Amino acid sequence: MEAGSMAATPRTVEEIFKDFSSRRAGIARALTHDVDEFYAQCDPEKENLCLYGHPDESWEVTLPAEEVPPELPEPALGINFARDGMNRKDWLSLVAVHSDSWLLSVAFYFGARLNRNDRKRLFSMINELPTVFEVVADRRQPKDKPGVDSGSKSKLSTKRSSDGQIKNNSKAADEGFGEDDDEHSETLCGTCGGNYNADEFWIGCDVCERWFHGKCVKITPAKAESIKQYKCPSCSSKKGRP
Repeated sequence: MEAGSMAATPRTVEEIFKDFSSRRAGIARALTHDVDEFYAQCDPEKENLCLYGHPDESWEVTLPAEEVPPELPEPALGINFARDGMNRKDWLSLVAVHSDSWLLSVAFYFGARLNRNDRKRLFSMINELPTVFEVVADRRQPKDKPGVDSGSKSKLSTKRSSDGQIKNNSKAADEGFGEDDDEHSETLCGTCGGNYNADEFWIGCDVCERWFHGKCVKITPAKAESIKQYKCPSCSSKKGRP
């Protein structure tokens, strides 16, 4: 069931992410801007219906693919049956949650041949976008900057100065976290390549000045308190070289 299918199957991280983003955009539009049309098409009197997002950013409510196994993972079956038995907003949220699961399954179906680092990078790129559920439930605006979450209470990134004192970037949500996010939005973890996320603990190397997820370099916030000068694994290994 691929309306407007691409000429070639996406293979690279960038191609898969573009496919994901386009399908997601189509589904998000069905559940928000085109919601009345979507609601009308999900007639409980019809057979098992599915919501598809396509690579051209269109959406479609139709029957599942007839071939077994299908060309792509299938979205939730029979979304129309619960339409009249639930509160409209709750039903749309339920469809959104199932759609998020389907979008991820399609992305990693295409990404089956990616290596470990590319899979991490793909998920990191996907994770920067609000989920369809967040858009439908209005928990986060679609145009939020990476790493900004209206529900987050603090910034957990930590940096040490040359005098060994911790510079903690922790800020309450009402103290202008937007400026802090602007400063770090382009920061990538020196180990896994993941993007900065305000909800995670980060630590900066005092030698190379790169940033790292605490979990990637096995440093906890408590352990960081006792470190006078932090050196990342790469800089530490260089010290012993002739």
